[in-house]
Amino acid sequence: LVFTEEDKYGLYSNLLFKYFLAEGIVCGHELFVASAKEHPDNILKELPAPLLDDTHGEKLGDEAAAVKSEDFQDSMKIAWRYQNLPKIEASPTTYTKFGHYYDVSKKMPPELLQSIKWHSFYLHEELSSQPKMKACNMNSAYMRLLQSLQRIISQGGFDGSDPQKKPKNVLRIGIQSLGSLLWGDDICCSETPEDAHSLTKFLYVLRGLLRKSLSACIITVPAHLIQNKAIMERVTNLSDMVVGLESFIGSERETNPLYKDYHGLVHVHQIPRLNSLICDVSDTKDLAFRLKRKLFTIERLHLPPDLSDGVSRASKQELAGSAKLLSSGCGAMAIGKKHLDF
Repeated sequence: LVFTEEDKYGLYSNLLFKYFLAEGIVCGHELFVASAKEHPDNILKELPAPLLDDTHGEKLGDEAAAVKSEDFQDSMKIAWRYQNLPKIEASPTTYTKFGHYYDVSKKMPPELLQSIKWHSFYLHEELSSQPKMKACNMNSAYMRLLQSLQRIISQGGFDGSDPQKKPKNVLRIGIQSLGSLLWGDDICCSETPEDAHSLTKFLYVLRGLLRKSLSACIITVPAHLIQNKAIMERVTNLSDMVVGLESFIGSERETNPLYKDYHGLVHVHQIPRLNSLICDVSDTKDLAFRLKRKLFTIERLHLPPDLSDGVSRASKQELAGSAKLLSSGCGAMAIGKKHLDF
């Protein structure tokens, strides 16, 4: 269960959502798309087109070949007793095939969409077609979504507890803007909502469905609208992976020259933990994303060095001033003993 915190305008989180669905189509998985804002048919029509692996493979393959040739030349120069020592790579440039690349400027061809089986859940159609219902103190919209999911998992042969004779496949589930007002939930309206536990109960049941089936799910939630931190903590604990997108649109960082190469930050709050009580913490915490003409890329945040003389001199003066204040304070505390000053 991948939980994505939407950026304020939902631009980049929606793109990440479409990447997840597009990868499912290219891999031949079955899709289930649920939304209360946009019709799932329109979401699938707007999916990015897959790039041919040859274009990226050739580019990365050339880099890998160049690195290997350099390594061979270096190995001729290194002394024989150092050759068997492990080599530390500063930047992994070797090409490894993982996933697919997508062109944001083009839409996925219709023949690719027709090649896979997919299901849609549009809340407004579901509410109009069925009578109103509320059970287990849960929102009626969440109840209908769970019933629809349970039906597809059992009928489509994704239930792991029920042995199937037909070939196995993976169900990719995408739920857009869960917890918003469009789903009939009020957690985004006030700090003390009347229906504070519907989303938590839904995620608890959904996680049980995912655990017993061959499925993976991505959920986007407008976390910046949820004022109650306790609800966010419960939702985070019920998810396997939690990723937040912070867009620079409308903030001071948009005009800051330090962030001119990026469009926002990626915050990895939680990653899946397998057979462990605590999750593994990645070494790279400063991640940023940028939307190029064709690609949406996530990379390590590199701020440019500040080489201006004026700034460096001012910073030196500030450091010197703060050092003097610190030493005088410590000297007073040490009653004039200079060897304790620092």
